[in-house]
Amino acid sequence: MEINDLTPAERRVWEAFPRGEGVDFRADPDETGAGGESWGPERTLRGEVLTALLLSGPNAERQVAGLNIRGARITGRLNLRYAVVEHPIRLRSCWFERKPLLHGAQLRYFVVNDSTLPGLNADFVSVDVALKLSCCRITGPVRLAGARIAGGLFLRRAVIGTPPTAGEPAEETAQPLLQINHADIGTDIIAMDLTVHGQTRINGTTVAGQVNLNDARLLAPGGIALHAENLTVGTDLRGHRLEAEGMFNLTGSRIPGQLYLGRAAFSNPGGVALRASSCVVGEVWLSSCETIRGVVSMRRSQFDLLHMPPETWPAQIRIDGLTYRTLAPHLPAEERLPALEREESGYLPYAYEQLAAAYRTAGDEAGARSVQLAKLRRHRRTQPRHSRLWGLLQDATVGYGFRPLRAAGWLLALLLTGWIAYGLRPPRPIKAGEAPDFNPVFYTLDLMLPIIGFGQETAFAPSGWYQWLSYLLIVTGWVLATTTAAGVSRALQRQ
Repeated sequence: MEINDLTPAERRVWEAFPRGEGVDFRADPDETGAGGESWGPERTLRGEVLTALLLSGPNAERQVAGLNIRGARITGRLNLRYAVVEHPIRLRSCWFERKPLLHGAQLRYFVVNDSTLPGLNADFVSVDVALKLSCCRITGPVRLAGARIAGGLFLRRAVIGTPPTAGEPAEETAQPLLQINHADIGTDIIAMDLTVHGQTRINGTTVAGQVNLNDARLLAPGGIALHAENLTVGTDLRGHRLEAEGMFNLTGSRIPGQLYLGRAAFSNPGGVALRASSCVVGEVWLSSCETIRGVVSMRRSQFDLLHMPPETWPAQIRIDGLTYRTLAPHLPAEERLPALEREESGYLPYAYEQLAAAYRTAGDEAGARSVQLAKLRRHRRTQPRHSRLWGLLQDATVGYGFRPLRAAGWLLALLLTGWIAYGLRPPRPIKAGEAPDFNPVFYTLDLMLPIIGFGQETAFAPSGWYQWLSYLLIVTGWVLATTTAAGVSRALQRQ
């Protein structure tokens, strides 16, 4: 392109480019790219001119060339498809008529901040330093699939897409608008205060540092708000005060540090709101969150720490195969157990065993016993009615062996009953003159304890209803002994 073909505004940019100097077209220092469609020719640059400048513009000796523009209206197309650009690109407070094309480009540094764009096509782009789209208003899709960014990707306070109109079909509002799938980010993805009116897709992406979604709003009602399957993060994924409408999907992700979602809000009524299945995460924090509206799925995941208060769990959960070492905050088992009743597939013995193990890890043996007792009671409800009687008897007498003091209470009550009854009316001796002196306490103990013999039971024979009382004491003693032995056996096996 000949220099004579340039407008005065374009000439200013062309002359400043070799020295990397900035050209500011703004009338107000606080001006952004909003409303830039009405700017006149004094602030208008053709995308074709900027493309030519970046690919074959002049250079100054001992100067670092670069494109540095503020407050311009860019018409036409900034087309850098498959281009190799060695110069940094800084476009701030600009308005774009058409979406820039960066597909397959190799760039040094790309910054478009405080600007308005109809979209961005940058699939398979390669950036040596960083790519920044902070504080931008982007009405169409942002495509960064397969991108390779040695530094960070910055999306602070960006707004992507437009809110759905009344009556718009849900499938139209849940289309992928931010696509960073299968990308390789050398440091961080910083997307604080990001708003996306549609699906955000980062599945298969590798981020060497952290993903920061603090205060982000991912809005895809009835669809997938975040599609992040098989995401690999070097440190943390943070979403403090995150708002997600639609499914928040982290299936298969690897996060060695924290998945921090404190004070986040998840909503997908009638569907899965939070899906973190088959994940390996260091610490999962869902502290101070509202009750999740929708299903929570954490099947086959492995967490070192799961910080999730009981009130955060929704009415339906999927936790088959979930493994965690520590559960926080530490609460009485009675406050944790109702969540296990919400398992979609019904009774899961493993879920109770995992919860009991977490209490034992915390040194709370009483809590672990409460969970084990609840497990047996839940299992009893799955059995046929005729099979529940023995379980009811064990539960009522000794709490399946987890309540030994209850057995002691029963034994003491029966001992007092036998002591009084046989003390008032001693049974007759079987062989007169050969029987030992009768003792109602040891006679009752002889009947109740099948292992111990004091010589009283074999020497005396009750009659009438006292005989029926002896039968009751014998049967009850056997029940208490066997159930207590079973409980002790279970305790020894756990050790």
